[in-house]
Amino acid sequence: MKLKIKLPLLFLLMFIIFMFSIGMYLKLVFAVYSPIRSSLLDSRYIALLLPIFAIACFIFIILIIYIHFCIEKPIQLLNTRLEEVNIVHPLPPLALRSNDEIGELYKHFNKMEHRLQLAHKEQIDMIAAIAHDLKTPLTSINGFTELLATHKDLPEIEKQEYYDLIQRKSGYMVELINDFSSFTKLELESMVAKPVKASKLFENIALEYEYELAGLDNELTCRHSFTENILLMVNEPMIRRVFGNLFSNAVRYGGKNKLKVYMTGYPLGQYAFFQIEDNGIGVPDKDISSLFLKFFTVDKSRQIQKGGLGLGLASCKSIIEHHRGEICAYPSEYGGLGIRFSLPLAAQH
Repeated sequence: MKLKIKLPLLFLLMFIIFMFSIGMYLKLVFAVYSPIRSSLLDSRYIALLLPIFAIACFIFIILIIYIHFCIEKPIQLLNTRLEEVNIVHPLPPLALRSNDEIGELYKHFNKMEHRLQLAHKEQIDMIAAIAHDLKTPLTSINGFTELLATHKDLPEIEKQEYYDLIQRKSGYMVELINDFSSFTKLELESMVAKPVKASKLFENIALEYEYELAGLDNELTCRHSFTENILLMVNEPMIRRVFGNLFSNAVRYGGKNKLKVYMTGYPLGQYAFFQIEDNGIGVPDKDISSLFLKFFTVDKSRQIQKGGLGLGLASCKSIIEHHRGEICAYPSEYGGLGIRFSLPLAAQH
């Protein structure tokens, strides 16, 4: 029960008990004793008022105890916990004491503490990922340049091979930095949303990637149930970027030479839903909930081999949430990975 309901009810109950006690007491007094016809300062009047005063004090003490243990103490505990917040060595979550506003406050505090710990972990992962992905090509570049500097009599063909390797490694580093820069830019920039026909967007995306996947000896199967009057309220370039990241991930990490990708779209309530699934090797169940974390990759060796910082799905999540939609991953019925996301429909006039 909420405090705004609980406290008035408590005070009302205490008032009723107080008035009932006084009524019963006065009834008993006047049944036994005749009315006292003297000064109000008479000791007999004071003696009659003492039990009433005792009842009032008893009710007042009950209220103080309730407020102390049910309101003041939980808030005091929360203040103490705020001073002890430690994202490096997290403490156990605060135990929910009730289902009122204090309980909700505890619940929101636990969520906030979890988000802080997650943000700290993402920062550590970011530094580790950037350091790891830049260290590998830098080590190679240093090795090749040292080799060229110490062996000046190398044949020109061999020298050119080393120069080409240095150029490729440098290009890879530039690509990593560009990925990171585009992601940080995405986090800061605002997106202007406009009405877009859901069916037209779906069909254009399907046509674009059908040819692209066919060129890689993969297959795309599409179906949707959007009508002509269904409009999305989206920033189209950003949504195309989402589809590009999802198709790129499917092809890059699908783990099959002839991959089959399935794209589905349908309206439901105030949202349009899109699904992209594949029949690839999929993702372990324990990693599915972490796929949208920044710099997370299921297999580091595959990341090094295929390239990328592990920001593709994190970018997708950021874009979809900017549009007030949601995105999630799940094991596909086709055997691989499935990604589902929602986008808001434009208001119908």
